[in-house]
Amino acid sequence: MTETRDATFEEGAARPLRLRALDGEDLQVISALVQDSVLPASEMAWKKSDRRFGMLVNRFRWEDPATTREAERVQAVLCIENVTAVRSQGLGERDADTVLSLLAMVFEPGEDAAGTVRMILAGDGEIAVEVEALEVILRDVTRPYSAPSGKAPKHPE
Repeated sequence: MTETRDATFEEGAARPLRLRALDGEDLQVISALVQDSVLPASEMAWKKSDRRFGMLVNRFRWEDPATTREAERVQAVLCIENVTAVRSQGLGERDADTVLSLLAMVFEPGEDAAGTVRMILAGDGEIAVEVEALEVILRDVTRPYSAPSGKAPKHPE
């Protein structure tokens, strides 16, 4: 006879995230999970023919508080579908190795299902992605690794 037991939270902690936002409330969850993600400017692209904007980010694992071990990050793909236009502000002509820090994502609805996904970056930068309908996907693509600083990011209160 095989013994059965309930799963523990710890057993699910290292599983990769795969989330989809289809409305503003869903996007708030993804925004919280990608807060303080960092990426080189070269790791974002708009595929106009596919109507997709994507970023490969190194996100802090907010969903797994580091209480008994070091703080962790994981590489994740952040993808916005149904894209009609992409604009940026405050980025200028930066070197491809310039490191960007993503602070938040918000959805500003427009007519029908259309709207704008705004990605607020540290240093007053912003990327605005116009969409016909909101669909944002966050998918972890590597195993977690120790955050180089060994600490969780902090913000002034």
